[in-house]
Amino acid sequence: MTNQIVITEKTSQARDVRAAIGSRYGDILPAEGHLFDLLEPEDVVPAWKRWSPILLRPEGLYGTRPAAGGNKATKLAAIREALQSAKRVWLATDCDREGQLIGQEILEHYNYRGEVMRVLFTAQDPQSINDAFGQAKPNSEYARLYAAAVARRQADQIYNLSLTRTATVILGQGARSVIGVGRVKTPTLAIVCKRELEIRNFVPLAYFEVVVTAKVAGGQFQMRHAPKERLLKRELADTVVKAAENFEGPLGVHVEDKKQGPPKLHDLPSLQKLCSSRFGWTASKTLEVAQELYDGQGKKIITYPRAEVRYLPQSLIADVPKIVAGLQVGQSFATIPVPMPPVIRKGASGSFHDKGLEGASHHAVIPNVNTVDKLREVWPRLSSDEKKLFDVIARAYLAAVMPDFRYRQTTAALDVRGFEFRAAGRQPIDLGWRAAFPEWQPADEKGDEAQLLPPLRNGETAQLQDSKIEDKETRPPPRYSEGTLIDAMQSAWRFVDDAVLRERLREAKGIGTPATRAEVIVGLKKQNFLMAQGKHIVPTETGLSLFGVLSQADPALVDPGVTAQLECLLDDVVLGKQEMIGAIDAVCDVAQRIIGKLTDGSASGGPPLLGAEVGKDGGGRPPTPAMARYADSLARQKRIKPPPGYRTSMSICREFLNHHAPGKSSANATGRPEADPLVSGQL
Repeated sequence: MTNQIVITEKTSQARDVRAAIGSRYGDILPAEGHLFDLLEPEDVVPAWKRWSPILLRPEGLYGTRPAAGGNKATKLAAIREALQSAKRVWLATDCDREGQLIGQEILEHYNYRGEVMRVLFTAQDPQSINDAFGQAKPNSEYARLYAAAVARRQADQIYNLSLTRTATVILGQGARSVIGVGRVKTPTLAIVCKRELEIRNFVPLAYFEVVVTAKVAGGQFQMRHAPKERLLKRELADTVVKAAENFEGPLGVHVEDKKQGPPKLHDLPSLQKLCSSRFGWTASKTLEVAQELYDGQGKKIITYPRAEVRYLPQSLIADVPKIVAGLQVGQSFATIPVPMPPVIRKGASGSFHDKGLEGASHHAVIPNVNTVDKLREVWPRLSSDEKKLFDVIARAYLAAVMPDFRYRQTTAALDVRGFEFRAAGRQPIDLGWRAAFPEWQPADEKGDEAQLLPPLRNGETAQLQDSKIEDKETRPPPRYSEGTLIDAMQSAWRFVDDAVLRERLREAKGIGTPATRAEVIVGLKKQNFLMAQGKHIVPTETGLSLFGVLSQADPALVDPGVTAQLECLLDDVVLGKQEMIGAIDAVCDVAQRIIGKLTDGSASGGPPLLGAEVGKDGGGRPPTPAMARYADSLARQKRIKPPPGYRTSMSICREFLNHHAPGKSSANATGRPEADPLVSGQL
């Protein structure tokens, strides 16, 4: 028996590690995802077997027990036996928070006290794996990453199970069915349901626009009436048309040379959004294809796909020439005019930004520098979908090291008897990075903005002719595709009304994680709360009904902003801004107050209040220290001044808690029929 072992996340990963390092670091033993589950509430407190509206917070943390299914038991047994004699363990699971948890929870469960080294690789080729083992660090340096994973898992169990049981007991009215509540799933359902209700309740508004043809010495072009407000009556449009008939007047012309930098590199959410729009892929399909490009046998041509940021560390600048050269061997990329030397952009507006990677486990998705020179050999092994996705990733990388797109922006204005007409056009000077996307046309360059204007001089006379009225109608907001829903989850700050919190959350990562958002959507579909409708994703009637019940009971249950704030607290654990227990405290505090509100609503004989007044003292319950620290961090963000009424960190905390779950009651309802958790899945 060797005195050291390597633990990987799955069998295919173990195979790649073995091919790269052999047995130099000991036996290589794969896990199978999580080999441990958290204990159930009734395993901790037997009285919790009966469902009631209480917070299921144990003393300390929920313990773990071996997970069932697949070959988990066999793999765990092999690892357990090896740990008995191993003096050193190399954790070579995935490089993100979940990978840290999968590996370290095994060691924690068995109280392993030997030396532990953490191996992090962001590509799964032999060279990357070898380099990662050579650069391994003590696992203690990743304590915050593990603490963040534990905090999220513990908080989710407490929040989801406590509120599912509370909602079922209080709102279920004795029915033997579960009203599932999930910290991420429920607000995700709410995002789709709110949009669907907006569309169903939308009343289109007819309006009118006037367009004319303007003739100048160098040719002709189209101008459009630009009123400050829409023309809602045809008579008003008729008046504008008459004013424009045979009108001649001097043009006001403004010409400006501008430049535009390339789009950011891709993370997983941006890939999912783009592939949904361009190829009609689901979010889970994009991840599956990306995973195959990352670790598929004989492939391994991209870096870790579950990326959560769109920057690269400056240490990877040295790889740029090799990646560019490797890509341009391929016929698809050979004609893209990347300059030599390539353009390197640093900082927040560029691609190489160390500070932008703070708190992130891995960088943007890019071609793998160690396999890019084998691209011609690998290409025939790729499926058509894999080729499509790699093309997206490769072109984004090449564009990132190409010059700015330079163009000449021309705007023309004409005062027509008091009515303003305008035209705009864009003439490319140097395509720069746009040459990497020859078939792409941005939305703001379509329609009138895409017209090529003739040469125009400021003050020259324009003659108007062929004026006409176009009938228009306002449109409802579009339904979500899986890609735009992922984007909405990532941009959950948009759903927050409070200015201070909105600014704080703008820099956060939204609700859920890049690796789990696709799973959340799949889960909602399996539970028959969401369904696909062509390229769109819409709620079922069951989903709308559940949303209605929960939003009436307490809007905080379905508020993406509340979940986004909790996500921010959990993410702060990685950055060292928040302690693990403090983050769990904060999530539990919000859950407890929602339970109190639902209980108070039940005791009053009617549904809970929908618009409870903000500013009450929350029953005299002070904010937890975790919430106080969170509130203090709000005031420090970008020197944001709290709005009137937010005078201390305590008042910010109290405002947060009271707004989302006022009126906590200590009463616990009991005696309701026990719900059957198998009737419907937890949401």
